[in-house]
Amino acid sequence: MPVLNALTIDVEDWYHVCGLPGEPVVSPDTERVVPAVGRLLALLAERGCRATFFLLGSVAQRHPGLAPSIAEAGHEIASHGWSHRLVTGLSPEEFRTELRRTGDLLERQTGRRPVGFRAPQWSLCRRRTPWAFPILREEGYRYDSSLSPLPFLGDRRGPRGPFRIDTPAGHLVEVPPLVTRTPLGNLPTGGGWGFRFFPLGLIGATMAGLNRRGMPAVLYVHPREVDPEGPRLALPPLRSFVAYGPRSDATPRLDALLERFAFTTLDQLVDRWDTV
Repeated sequence: MPVLNALTIDVEDWYHVCGLPGEPVVSPDTERVVPAVGRLLALLAERGCRATFFLLGSVAQRHPGLAPSIAEAGHEIASHGWSHRLVTGLSPEEFRTELRRTGDLLERQTGRRPVGFRAPQWSLCRRRTPWAFPILREEGYRYDSSLSPLPFLGDRRGPRGPFRIDTPAGHLVEVPPLVTRTPLGNLPTGGGWGFRFFPLGLIGATMAGLNRRGMPAVLYVHPREVDPEGPRLALPPLRSFVAYGPRSDATPRLDALLERFAFTTLDQLVDRWDTV
């Protein structure tokens, strides 16, 4: 039986970029998230794959039919928080409020409360936000996918495969995104600019290597990365590169990997791994 991997989608719009002084004021007719998610759903249906969609609560509120359409297609709905603010910029009370508000809304819309969470820009950290993990468990979350093992963000010394985080409320399963190990440090090949920039052969070889060791690979993508005609914020060059380009590579790369590897949802991966 092949090792199952996970494709995850961070459902946010083209203007949700971390670190801005506030959410940009945009006209509703510029929002692109619904048709972009539709493209991803069509690709997944064509390949017969299921995925996990981490929804921003604010996006689900503005587009009340979005979460139900994803769930009806057989995919998992998980939480990306409410406001797209970094967790490191929230108090514990604000974090709990965002979790609960998003969970309540997604449960009303889909009939199922999310059990998975991903922080905007990998902004959970065992050193800086240790209080977040017990809150996640207390609010009913079974897994988190926020600790990216990279030198410049996340948890650079963290494992590359699933592991448990113990809290007073019970253990949480942590499922990191794919990275490629090199002598100079880990590379972000599992999503974002790294997925669009590094050779597809390197990404596939990294996934195959993990699978040979019985470990899943977790990929991630944003709707804007399959929407090359979408608008862009005026950002400094480096931040613009990270947020937007080269976006045109995302769809064919995803398609190639969906054809080559076996995928399921993160909650299914956690069910399998947590019983080992």
